[in-house]
Order: sequence, then structure tokens, then C-alpha cells
Amino acid sequence: MNSIAVCFVCLGNICRSPSAEAVMLHQVALAKLADRIIVDSAGTGDWHIGHPPDDRAQRSAKRRGYDLSALRGRQIAADDFARFDLLIAMDDMNAAALAQICPPEHRDKIRLLMEFATRDDSRVVVDPYFGGDEGFERVLDQCEDACEGLVKALRAQLVV
Repeated sequence: MNSIAVCFVCLGNICRSPSAEAVMLHQVALAKLADRIIVDSAGTGDWHIGHPPDDRAQRSAKRRGYDLSALRGRQIAADDFARFDLLIAMDDMNAAALAQICPPEHRDKIRLLMEFATRDDSRVVVDPYFGGDEGFERVLDQCEDACEGLVKALRAQLVV
């Protein structure tokens, strides 16, 4: 049986990408694909390595039944480009940062999360860090929509 490894990437790995990771893990479990789809997250920056997700992200996620408490910030590493089948950026800036350090043979693995959304036509997941709680709710709305589309896309790629 083949599997697919996905890494969600934002700037600091304490707001958007851990939220996407938790949503995706939940949706993968619902789809009964937890043994086939590997999920992780990372940041392009190094400011929050080892830190738990932002308290506001954790509170918003908890209200929806997602638990971010075990997640810890990490920075994208050189071996991640070979290890993951998809590196899914939250916005254009992080997609560009990934492309800058990505070996040429892996550049086609870099995608934007919102490419997979089916209800929200936003291009990017806006960084909620400098705003209020509503920004974290919006991130979860976007992640739920896009991760649902991503699970459907990945299911089609998995050979039974």
C-alpha cells in the first residue's frame, strides 16, 4: 500500500499550519485514511521552534474539537523536500520562501492550501497573528474547507 506525506507550512508554525495539521488529521481519520496519509507542519521562520501553538489558535481549535496542545513549532528542513509528497503553503510569501530553498526536482510539490478549497475562493489563508480571535476562526473555516478538498484529491491518488 502506498502512502502520501503532506506538510503544511506557514511563517512561524504556531497559527495557520498547526491549525491545518489538526484539521487534516481529523479529516483523514474520518475518511479512514490515517494509515495512508501522513500529516505534519512546519514554519519557514525559526522564531517559534519548540513553542506550542498560539493560545488563540489553541482556544479556537478546541471550541471545534481539535487539540493543538501536543504540537510544537519547527522550521522546515532540507530533508523535508524529499520526505514529503506535498508542501502546502498558507500564502504566496511562504510558497516563495519554500521555492527559494527547495531543490529544483521537488519544486512541483509546493502548493497553496486554498487551491483545494471548494467553497471559499480566497487565494491564501491570511495570517491571524496580529489580529483578534475572529482571524483564528477564519483560519479554521478555510482549513476545514481546503482540507476536505485535499482529502478528496489525495484519496484519488492512493492506490488500494
